[in-house]
Amino acid sequence: MRVIRIDASSATILLTEAPAPKVRDRQTGEIAKDAVTGEALMTVGVVYIDEGESSLIQVTIPENGVTEGLTVGAPVSLPGLVARPWESVFNGQQRHGIAYRATAVAPGAFPMAQAG
Repeated sequence: MRVIRIDASSATILLTEAPAPKVRDRQTGEIAKDAVTGEALMTVGVVYIDEGESSLIQVTIPENGVTEGLTVGAPVSLPGLVARPWESVFNGQQRHGIAYRATAVAPGAFPMAQAG
């Protein structure tokens, strides 16, 4: 699967949804786990703003990557942020999207304005 590393050093990333367990199966409530480590996964909602463009995205992080002191509406950092394009067929319907993953979510700061 193709992995795209994202340089977020100049981006503003604001927390829009507090960390919550990532549910693998909605019917059973089973929590998703990392395929390699077996660690429980969490998701956070953020607005990613860079170069005048903004996107609301959900980012998956390992449970141990959730840092204390997160506040909805405040800037956060997402070290190791990557994007993975995906596609599947469900009930005969082709679906596709981009899955985002980071190694952690931590309180961040607004990027420094560059002198022009």
